[in-house]
Amino acid sequence: MGAKVAVIYYSATGNVHALAEAIAEGAAATGAEVRLRRVPELAPDTAIDANPAWRAHVEATPHVEVATLDDLVWADAYALGSPTRYGNVAAQLKQFIDTSGGIWSAGHLQDKAATAFTSAGNVHGGNESTLLALYNTFYHWGAFIVPPGYTDPAIHAAHGNPYGIAHPGAEGAPSAATLAAARYQGRRLAAVAARLRDSALVA
Repeated sequence: MGAKVAVIYYSATGNVHALAEAIAEGAAATGAEVRLRRVPELAPDTAIDANPAWRAHVEATPHVEVATLDDLVWADAYALGSPTRYGNVAAQLKQFIDTSGGIWSAGHLQDKAATAFTSAGNVHGGNESTLLALYNTFYHWGAFIVPPGYTDPAIHAAHGNPYGIAHPGAEGAPSAATLAAARYQGRRLAAVAARLRDSALVA
């Protein structure tokens, strides 16, 4: 039986959304049951309307279900994604994370596999610090972090980030190589989660 994987993300202009879809596809390819969820938008319409790509993405994705804390409780594994904001996690995803204290204290978040993904304007736009910031959350949750490392050639073909897939948005939409690496990250997360769930370590 495959793992249950929650892919939860925030995306403004669509790059992180594309990565989230690819990670979900990769996890599903292992037989995992996957929930793809977005967190609510917090920005005012004035900010969204100032960027046509932002407005277009908001209008293109109402079909994606909004994440709830039940998705975290349900899952054997998490993949959290956020664009980089000054080298850190976007407020929209951070607010969702910050509501998890009750289920964290009840022990619902521990002993699960977790990974992260991101996008910044360029290769050195805070991608790694954003991933590490998300991993700080996983430390507190007591999760098992599952980075892609350099465990597959797909990672080298997609800017070679061992912490997690990271897309430089100035290059446009994620390339085929980047999406392939994201699918690999999803497969790896789901496979590790299934092994972890069935191990004596978390029994």
